[in-house]
Amino acid sequence: MVVSALVVLTSSAGLPRAPLSAGAPGVIGGPYADLLAGSTDLGPSRDRTAQVIVELRGHARPQALLGWAHSRSLDVRWSPGRPWAVIEGGAQAIAGAFDVEVHDFRGRRGQVFYASRRQPAIPDGLADEVSGLGRILGYTPYRESQPWPQLPLDVPDQGLTPAALRATYRADRLFADGYTGKGQTIVIFAFGGFDQADLDTFATTFGLPKFTPTLVGGQAGDPAAETTMDLSVVHAIAPDARTVVVNARPTVEGDGAYEKIGRMMEDADRAFPGAVWSFSISWGCDKLITATDLAPARSALVAAQRNGTTAFMANGDLAGLECKSGDDWSSAPERDNIGLNSVASLPEMVNVGGTTLSTEANGGWLGEQAWFDVPLSLGTSGGVSELFDMPAWQRGVTDHVAAERNPGRRLTPDVAAVADPFTGVRFFLHGQPTVGGGTSQAAPIWAGLAAVMNQYLLADGGRPLGDLNPLLYRIATGARLPAFRDVTLGGNAVDDATPGYDLVTGLGTPDTQNLAENVRDLQRAAP
Repeated sequence: MVVSALVVLTSSAGLPRAPLSAGAPGVIGGPYADLLAGSTDLGPSRDRTAQVIVELRGHARPQALLGWAHSRSLDVRWSPGRPWAVIEGGAQAIAGAFDVEVHDFRGRRGQVFYASRRQPAIPDGLADEVSGLGRILGYTPYRESQPWPQLPLDVPDQGLTPAALRATYRADRLFADGYTGKGQTIVIFAFGGFDQADLDTFATTFGLPKFTPTLVGGQAGDPAAETTMDLSVVHAIAPDARTVVVNARPTVEGDGAYEKIGRMMEDADRAFPGAVWSFSISWGCDKLITATDLAPARSALVAAQRNGTTAFMANGDLAGLECKSGDDWSSAPERDNIGLNSVASLPEMVNVGGTTLSTEANGGWLGEQAWFDVPLSLGTSGGVSELFDMPAWQRGVTDHVAAERNPGRRLTPDVAAVADPFTGVRFFLHGQPTVGGGTSQAAPIWAGLAAVMNQYLLADGGRPLGDLNPLLYRIATGARLPAFRDVTLGGNAVDDATPGYDLVTGLGTPDTQNLAENVRDLQRAAP
């Protein structure tokens, strides 16, 4: 079996690097070392089509890199304006060029992948052009969040209806005023498929317009609870928005996952400029990679935000232990198990945590606490980034947290919504009513609310939300109306919910009406 190798070098716009573990110089520790220790070393890799993604210090043609690669029988792919490039060649050619060993490994599930135990250094003579290198790793431990259907306890019988969901997060008045997502597009990136009959049943049952999502890349697979739930949730909140499902499965087929993610985002931005994006999937633990590996996705997301896109991503359901192997739950958690959903930790991504919800019979909000199901080892994740510095807009609001945990780094999540499967949203799967959950439910809730707010802002002469995180944190420091319900109870396996910002539920859950009005105020003040 031939597996492609991938390494990433990215643009300095200055992405911070993941620290190397103690030990021999350059040897990578933590979950990365655990991954290789639990796999069988098959010897030097025979891969013939290895890749290396390169982070560049600028946007000009990387002439020195091109010459260096050519002299070592390697090719370089670079597009004008991109702050990253891709080096291509055989695994042993890459091993020689970077002076590291690259071996093939067989994982516990039988997958074969290449890897180097050492982090490559930037070659001599390239430091003026190249600011970073990614991991030499041909394995992406992706994970699809699950709705974990159960029977609800503290919400209306059989889960929140669309009307109750809108009432819970105070989008009901906007909805009554005609703000139903009309003119907006919501793009859902998915690893699974859906059954149109389930969507028709959902719409008919709750008196909503029927809808048929636009498919990009074909069905990702058989009808899955995740994709069906995401589509139902956004339709419940924004029934007049256009829905699009992008098949994300190819990103984890073969090698080069992070470059593929970036290309997928670029394609979505090109086809649906200004759309709201929702991700309920994970491309692995942040401790397995470097910030450079995420350069393709980060640059694509920044470009999409310039067109008005806002992106939301589930922060994970492993209660703060996103770096714990999914097939090893019998052992006690260790410090190396603490980590984040890698792509969700991008500063430009709105990272969404999860809560347990209590409402009145009609959905009126009563209270929320952090979602954590101890017996099932499930709950909202969050924590401190290994990869990215704290953005300027996050300082102040999060200073009390940063002082205690790795100061100067990006903190997650940013916001939250209901994720407990005992208090989730009703939808239909295989023709049967079920109840959703997981942070994979919380992310599309926010995506649907964003579509409604975009319509509201545009109708007032404003502009789409776009890069939302700076606005969220600015509003949290003081605005005309309270926009967040602070979640102060509960926690996960690592952290506790506290007054103000915390590493479990972020700024809290939304009061959509107030949030929309506050954003409108800011846009009027700075047209």
